[in-house]
Amino acid sequence: MSTEPMNQESGKPAEDYPKRPEKILVADDEHLVATGMAASLSELGFTVVGPAADGEEAIELCRTEGPDLALLDIRMPKKDGLAVAEIVFRRLGIPVVIFSAYSDNEYVECGNRVGVFGYLLKPVTQDQLRVGISVAWGRFLDAMDQDSEIGRLKERLEARKIVEQAKWVLVSRKGISEPEAMRLLQRQARNNRRPLIEVARSLLENEELMKAE
Repeated sequence: MSTEPMNQESGKPAEDYPKRPEKILVADDEHLVATGMAASLSELGFTVVGPAADGEEAIELCRTEGPDLALLDIRMPKKDGLAVAEIVFRRLGIPVVIFSAYSDNEYVECGNRVGVFGYLLKPVTQDQLRVGISVAWGRFLDAMDQDSEIGRLKERLEARKIVEQAKWVLVSRKGISEPEAMRLLQRQARNNRRPLIEVARSLLENEELMKAE
C-alpha cells in the first residue's frame, strides 16, 4: 500500500523505530470485539491502549498515550476509522491497521491514501492479527526509510542550490571565473572550519543586507 508523506517531523529512518510495535491502540464501538482484540494483543506480548469506543476517543488516546500503531474499525461513531487514520498518521506519525467486516474497494483505496498499512477482515484470529501487524509494521518502516531518503535528497539539492547562488555572487562581485569562485568558497570554509553550506548561506545573507542598505 502506498502512502503520502506525513505533514510532521517524522520521516525518521527505520533504525530509529523498534523492530516491532510495542504499544497498540484498539478502537471499535463493538465492546465484545474490542475486548477480544485487546486480549489477543496482550497474549501476543503487546501493550494495549484503549480500547476506544469511537473515533474521537481514538484520536485523543493517540495524542496522550503515543501508541506505535493503531488498530481501527472503519465504522465507528463520531469519526470513522479512515478519518481517524488520516489524522493520526499525518499529524502524529502513527501507522494504522484497519480491521473491518467490509472489504469494499473504495475503503481499501481510501486506506491507501491516508496512512493505512494493513487491512484485516473480521473475524480476525490471533494468528492473522500477529501476521497482519508484522506485515503492516514492515511496510511502515519501508515507507519511513523512503521518506527519510527523500528528505536527505531534498536537503542536498537545496544545499547545492545555495552554494551555486553564492558562487555566482562572487563571480559577479569579483569578476572571477566560476572555478575560482568555488575554490574561494572552499578555502573560506576550510580556514573558518565551517561547512561549505554555512559559508555560502552567510555570503548570500550579507548580499541581501547590502542590497537593502
